[in-house]
Amino acid sequence: MVARAAGKIRWATSVDEIEAGRNDGKFVIVLHLEGAEAIDADLDELDQLYASGLRSLGPVWSRPNIFGHGVPFAYPRSPDTGPGLTEAGKELVKACNGLGIMLDVSHLNERGFWDLAAISTAPLVATHACAHAICRSTRNLTDRQLDAIRESGGVVGFNFSVCDVRPDACLEPDTPIDTVVQHLSYLIERLGDDHVAFGSDFDGAVMPLPLRDASQLQNLIESLRRCGFDDTTLRKIALDNWMRVFSQSWR
Repeated sequence: MVARAAGKIRWATSVDEIEAGRNDGKFVIVLHLEGAEAIDADLDELDQLYASGLRSLGPVWSRPNIFGHGVPFAYPRSPDTGPGLTEAGKELVKACNGLGIMLDVSHLNERGFWDLAAISTAPLVATHACAHAICRSTRNLTDRQLDAIRESGGVVGFNFSVCDVRPDACLEPDTPIDTVVQHLSYLIERLGDDHVAFGSDFDGAVMPLPLRDASQLQNLIESLRRCGFDDTTLRKIALDNWMRVFSQSWR
């Protein structure tokens, strides 16, 4: 993809490379793996993937693997859906900390979340998640989980998926931008503006029509601005908070 982009896209493995790409006006991407099925329990593949540029990893998707138990999609239901990390999963967390691979808790069930939180030495990060207090989807984080992310210095990347944003979890793309703003505002109020960012999930879920793809992000930014969020806060949730957790997680 980078080769086909004729220089318009740059692949980054460090904060300095992201900054260099931004300064050159490039679109910068970071390699993330959602679900660690490509890695065996001996973790040999993890070293190979890191050498190939991997810098962010979700141990599970919403299904079990050798590392843990992904949270199944359900509503209304608690994210406490079964066992947590396996012993192999706990070793994976330690290995990612050692290499400097950011860990993503987005699809872990609640017990897996707490297992990871007890082991990891890096900030807790959910790249795409919402608040269970607003929408009682298993994919969403309880207030206690949100508090743990804040206390670790981590970030919740706000998921735009309509079935996780809407209080009724309805799979309805005709969802007003105000519904998105209200949910995001709850996260900012709970966590503070240093611990919330845009997470999207554009390629994996049904988006609200006003946010149907990345080109529509300005619709959300302008709606937040009209609700009283200043430019400093908007910059944090659009960029600065991600850059901070990258710098704290990567080696």
